[in-house]
Amino acid sequence: MADRDHAFGQADILDPELHQFRRAGAGFQHQPGPAALGVGLVEEAQLFLNREPVHAAAAGLLADVLPIASGANRTTVREHALRVAEHVEAELGEERPCFIDGCPAEWAALPIPEGRIVAALDGGYVRNWDDRKSNFELIVGRSVPEDRPPCYLGLVHGYDQKPKRRLFEMLKSQGLQANQDVTFLTDGGEEVRALTELVTPEAEHVLDWFHITMRLTVLGQYARGVAHHDKAEGARLLAALDSIKWLLWHGNQYRAGEEITFLEGDVDGLELDYPNLGKFARAAHEFAVYIASNASSLINYGERFRSGERISSCLAESTVNGVISKRFAKHQQMQWTKRGAHLLLQTRTRTLDGTLRPLFERWYPGLANDNENRAAKAAAA
Repeated sequence: MADRDHAFGQADILDPELHQFRRAGAGFQHQPGPAALGVGLVEEAQLFLNREPVHAAAAGLLADVLPIASGANRTTVREHALRVAEHVEAELGEERPCFIDGCPAEWAALPIPEGRIVAALDGGYVRNWDDRKSNFELIVGRSVPEDRPPCYLGLVHGYDQKPKRRLFEMLKSQGLQANQDVTFLTDGGEEVRALTELVTPEAEHVLDWFHITMRLTVLGQYARGVAHHDKAEGARLLAALDSIKWLLWHGNQYRAGEEITFLEGDVDGLELDYPNLGKFARAAHEFAVYIASNASSLINYGERFRSGERISSCLAESTVNGVISKRFAKHQQMQWTKRGAHLLLQTRTRTLDGTLRPLFERWYPGLANDNENRAAKAAAA
């Protein structure tokens, strides 16, 4: 038995087997051997790293697995989880306004890339701990190459000082080349759109179809409300909305813009006793501004859909649910500091794309060796 200080406090090591791990640039550190740590501890760590209410349960788990003398509480576990994320942050390179290097001649000489990368980006809001009456925005994304596993991105808008670098490194980890086609699907927000600029030369920004139809659906609901007061006028507005949708689907931006302008004028000219008429007018105006500001990101959605390519950021919507909603927003309604949310997003995204354990194995090579030895013994048996 021996007293050893480690990441979770002071422990009396019952297992005589002690293992030395070398952490890059940190020399040798004594850590409990595999028998003391237990199989799958890192997998359990991945669980509590991403669930704030489980920090207390995680401390209990560690007390069961490790003979901790001083005890570990939820605060200790949470702070250690955030330190892991801070270490990851320290390894991130410097931010740059532009990540496009070289010239077209150099890009043409590169090998043929693997295929198109589709990166869907979207945002979500969580409650602010420092200002209980306000929220702040999180941006999350999922990058899906044709022949590689997906990777995830998460950051707090306005807090993260290296958002473009973070996006570039995610794409680079998937084999990005300067001559590779990259499609960014977003909801058209200014912040997300700016994030995708000057990241790679062969990139295109596409306004996703999901958010277009979502806004048209809201306008259609208002038009049906108008129909209860004036059936003919309501039918005319619904027909105009169908026409706008058809034109946008087929990439006819000019005609669609004209129809949207006509719709905006028609709604402003309505004189009905419809209680939501003001909201209808504001929604029509906001839709006109939304389409005009994203005119360069509109494509022929029908043609691309028939070609089997992605046209919607439902990919990103599911990422929002997977990365932030379960713990950050939906049901729990927890309050977060920007620092805590940003750092937790880093461990959450690494858990989702399976790079958290390899990260520990790079920091502590002995951990990888232990896994290899156990795998070899299991195969021999």
